[in-house]
Amino acid sequence: MQRAYICDKYRKMKATRWDDHYARQARDEKWLARSVYKLREMDKKFRLIHKGNRLLDLGCFPGSWSQYGLEKVGPSGEVVGIDLIRPKNLLFPNYRFIHDNVLSMDMDRILREIGSIDVVMSDLAPKTTGMRLTDASRSMSLATRAVEIALAVLKKKGHLVCKVFEGEDLRLFRAETAMYFKNIRLFRPEATRKRSREIYLLGLDLIK
Repeated sequence: MQRAYICDKYRKMKATRWDDHYARQARDEKWLARSVYKLREMDKKFRLIHKGNRLLDLGCFPGSWSQYGLEKVGPSGEVVGIDLIRPKNLLFPNYRFIHDNVLSMDMDRILREIGSIDVVMSDLAPKTTGMRLTDASRSMSLATRAVEIALAVLKKKGHLVCKVFEGEDLRLFRAETAMYFKNIRLFRPEATRKRSREIYLLGLDLIK
């Protein structure tokens, strides 16, 4: 009985820890996840998304980034999301979901089905192990794939927003990505959890 009580107490404490101000605000404002506030802050600061844009959301589940993107681009724009899980309630004529694994998706299919894009957004994150080097390495693999896809589909002067975990490879990753964009920024939104090591790399104005 004592062990069951401790486990139940731990689960409640864990749930409370994740249910912060941003999570409650997201529910109140009908966003699909608290992560929307990260994208919104970056969009306001760097003017990423405009009416009529075409957006690609890599790892789109649970859907708040696509949801925000649809609001910003309006009916004349389009959002394409790729993931293994379909976001709920994104039933819009200008939203298209592709069920696939971003890491293994065939590049020819990406080029054929998606076409030219104004902004590529990647909030992809690995399943964390708690081991710093392992998690950073897995995150870097996802970020590298996001850049590869972005370089294939972005229009000239297009933008990339890409989550990555801070680690030893981040400096080199930034330097390599900088070869393709007019400006590179690293940014940590206010909605990022205090203990998280995630940071966002923004590639602004693709050079072609």
